[in-house]
Amino acid sequence: MRQENKINLSIIIPVFNEENYIKKLFLDIEKHFNFKNIEVIVVNDGSDDNSKFILEKIKKNNYQFEYHLINIKKNSGKGYAVKEGAKISKGEYILLQDADLELDIKDSKEIYEIISNDKNIYCIFGSRYLSGKLKKHNYFINEFIGKFNTLIFNLLFGQSLSDIHCGLKIFHREVYNKINLSVNDFGLEIDIASQIIKNKYFIYEVGVSYYSRTLRDGKKITWIDGLKSYYYLFKARFLDNSISTLISIMVSSIYMIFVGSYFGDGTGTTLFMIIFFLIGMIIGLHTKILSSLSIFLFIYIGSLFGDGQGTVLSIFVFFILGIFIIRKLRNFIKESYPRITILF
Repeated sequence: MRQENKINLSIIIPVFNEENYIKKLFLDIEKHFNFKNIEVIVVNDGSDDNSKFILEKIKKNNYQFEYHLINIKKNSGKGYAVKEGAKISKGEYILLQDADLELDIKDSKEIYEIISNDKNIYCIFGSRYLSGKLKKHNYFINEFIGKFNTLIFNLLFGQSLSDIHCGLKIFHREVYNKINLSVNDFGLEIDIASQIIKNKYFIYEVGVSYYSRTLRDGKKITWIDGLKSYYYLFKARFLDNSISTLISIMVSSIYMIFVGSYFGDGTGTTLFMIIFFLIGMIIGLHTKILSSLSIFLFIYIGSLFGDGQGTVLSIFVFFILGIFIIRKLRNFIKESYPRITILF
């Protein structure tokens, strides 16, 4: 049940060395969000330019919205800044807004109006790749990696999002209360999306304008952040799980390496073992420990039949048969003995 709150919206803005953009940012915020039921929380993440001075000076402006400034002494990352801002937020909705003006405040107002007028929507992400808005992309490789990472995310989580890395997001307080952000840097975007999905909320998307900055203009994401994003994708899907799921992932990965060892020859065998290891991890996500061990039992039985390629075929057939039978058995146990589904 949604609860009433006198602050409808908390806008959280992490800032690190954005002295050239802060004044324009607040002119746009004043234009679109200057209302008494809104709070703007700026987190100065250890800036060493004039950002802190400018943000302190903004306190003197007579805005209708509430203005809060948090100063962090040492730069700790976007994710850390967002978490610090969220700690003091009071709004029914939380909107994450970057300070660099790559994303238009007008679009922030649009997604706020959409979510606040439809009580069935709990989360909206902006998308720089949906059509209908003005775009300016400076770096092909950045755009390619963004889309590629989104594709991987969709495959891992069974989604159809178009832009996992867009910094503009809004969600209901209920959603935030159910997630526990654990990433301190730009991996925040993957962390938020994965936890929202794991908590069974649907992510809506709205196309937004995008004006990409160059490195000279102050763009801060580098190739290192691109590499780290793959770790965060792996972490969000395979590490941030319950103990029972982690055990299932380990068990299924091990027995699928065993399956892979029957395929190929020499280097080819190693490649198949790696591929089947990854398949095993995915199987482990969707099964419990007893289910996983039962599938392995079918595989082992299959390995006892045939010779050479015949053994390979037998293993494959028993593998598919095992998945089919275990799925049927799991559904039966879920309906008849729900208390033991934690193991099966």
